[in-house]
Amino acid sequence: MKQGCFLLIAICGLILGSCEKAPEKTPGADALGHTPPTKYTIQVNAKVAESLPLDDQQDFKDARRGLIASDSDLRVTGANGQKLWDQTAYRFIKGKAPGSVNPSLWRQAKLNSIHGLFKVTRGVYQLRGFGLSNMTVIEGKTGWILVDTFTARETAARAFGFLKKHLPEKPIVAVIFTHSHADHFGGVRAILSPQEVADRKVRVIAPQGFMEESVSENVLAGIAMGRRAQYMYGSRLAVSERGHVGSGLGKETPMGTIGILNPTELISSTPQKKTIDGLQFIFQYAPDSEAPAEMTFYLPELKAFCGAEIVSKTLHNLYTLRGAKVRDALKWSNYIDESIQLFGDVEVYFGTHHWPVWDNHQVIEFLKKQRDVYKYIHDQSVRMANNGLTSREIAEELKLPESLHTTFSNRGYYGSMSHNAKAVYQHYFGWYDANPANLNPLPPVAAATRYVRFMGGAENVIKQAQASFDEGEYRWVAEVLNHLVFADPDNSTAKSLLARAYDQLGYQSESGPWRDVYLTAAFELRHGKPEKGYDIASALDLLKETPIPRFLESMAARIDGPAADGMEMTVNVIFTDLKQSYVMSLENGVLHHRQAPPETGANASVELTHDLYLQLAINKLSIKELVMSDDVKFTGSKIDLIRFFALIKQPAGDFAIVTP
Repeated sequence: MKQGCFLLIAICGLILGSCEKAPEKTPGADALGHTPPTKYTIQVNAKVAESLPLDDQQDFKDARRGLIASDSDLRVTGANGQKLWDQTAYRFIKGKAPGSVNPSLWRQAKLNSIHGLFKVTRGVYQLRGFGLSNMTVIEGKTGWILVDTFTARETAARAFGFLKKHLPEKPIVAVIFTHSHADHFGGVRAILSPQEVADRKVRVIAPQGFMEESVSENVLAGIAMGRRAQYMYGSRLAVSERGHVGSGLGKETPMGTIGILNPTELISSTPQKKTIDGLQFIFQYAPDSEAPAEMTFYLPELKAFCGAEIVSKTLHNLYTLRGAKVRDALKWSNYIDESIQLFGDVEVYFGTHHWPVWDNHQVIEFLKKQRDVYKYIHDQSVRMANNGLTSREIAEELKLPESLHTTFSNRGYYGSMSHNAKAVYQHYFGWYDANPANLNPLPPVAAATRYVRFMGGAENVIKQAQASFDEGEYRWVAEVLNHLVFADPDNSTAKSLLARAYDQLGYQSESGPWRDVYLTAAFELRHGKPEKGYDIASALDLLKETPIPRFLESMAARIDGPAADGMEMTVNVIFTDLKQSYVMSLENGVLHHRQAPPETGANASVELTHDLYLQLAINKLSIKELVMSDDVKFTGSKIDLIRFFALIKQPAGDFAIVTP
């Protein structure tokens, strides 16, 4: 979420459950129960406004520069009428920030509302505001070179149709994917099909490892990440002054159908030069930075640098709240420094999110401060850890130098100083802070029950929590009442007060994801968790490209280990159209697989097509239907085959988070 294809599948295929419970009526609450900002929240946000040059208009000038046209009614719906994208919903974001929104985040939200088709420099154009990310269009000698293609087929189609109204009709000669996150490639099938790529010899250029990372980054943990992404991106919230106002990186992640194209060329070194349709490109390979597979590029004739997503108009995530592998802050900073050394004569920067920067001095200054914010967080977090501070202590104490702190592009609109400092600690030291009390703590419910008893019971906890709330101590209220809710999840008074505390923490947050996390927590305390998980069928075009071993690894991670205890079984799976066979063996509660000829003496063998297997994988076909299908050939024991597949449990993805 942003980051990782299955995160985005989870968001794009999300089916929101209806609300079974009405929120408790609170004076001044909005329709979803979110309460008004308190005097303490208003004071906190006022101090933020006083500490930053919010009246500085340079970013607004840059964000509007080169505007060719905007779409006044930018809304996209799906085939069944559901909303996929609605830029018009954010029209309320104007003027001074309300008390319920951090004024710095409000400023970023206003900037991200500026959308349309823009000219960046000679022959370089951008579509911004048609999704979370940008699509860049570069004019070659004979046609257009596309850089990234939005998240979903439907939004990409709308954007490309808008583009064709305002730029000359030319063939697409190349597509460049800067990195392996789905908001940068998912919409490509609206513009090009694999057959067109083959027939017209369209060049598709991506960093080495792109396909592997794009289709499989979150296969194993995708369901949990998808549920957590609902919090990070606020997908259950209303777009409003007391709800979602933006992610900081953009507005939101659009829903829709996701696809992908296989690259025809890979970038695997720096500098790597290519001439594309008469225009020279210099590529910088930057793996294991913002994405596992990522690259930037420079257009020396235009002195234009595409920074992909290793630089943007916000502090990015070293750790993303949906859950993902921690990113390497030192590598990230070093790549930015390398780009400064390689492309020092740059006159314009453009990225895959946000708006460009012009003029050599301004671009270099921007790059240096982006470089230094990641290195400062890295170096100082390591220094403090070496002095014995834990991740939580580092996050509380770490402050940026004034020169970095007051730079808007370094503000925590998407990432945050707090969770990025913890990410550096995690990168080097992991979850354990060396305090034995944290080595084997009680699980949440067991601990919560004891905490509440030690604190004098539920009534006393609520009384003291209310007093703390009245003093504006919302972090403490959340910590204390979280114990009470886990000890007594039916305590409506505790849940209501905790939700009110989360409201205030959300209103104070400068980070879009932090705001969404807190406000989604408040929403679910009032309304309950979703009734359903998500449907990944919208990403079928992408799933077709997922290597079979990745799916089999995912199957192994869904085996019910206790139920499998004592069972031994071997199953052959033969993909008739791929001419591949795999042997799956179950023993010791563990499922293994290997690509090999069918094993004689297996409990069962099944022959089917890859497409039929995908129908099973996306839950469009049950194992009973599979066994009864005329398109599938079986040998051996069907009963054993059913017993085997019965061990593979499909998580619903609707688990509770703020309640047990």
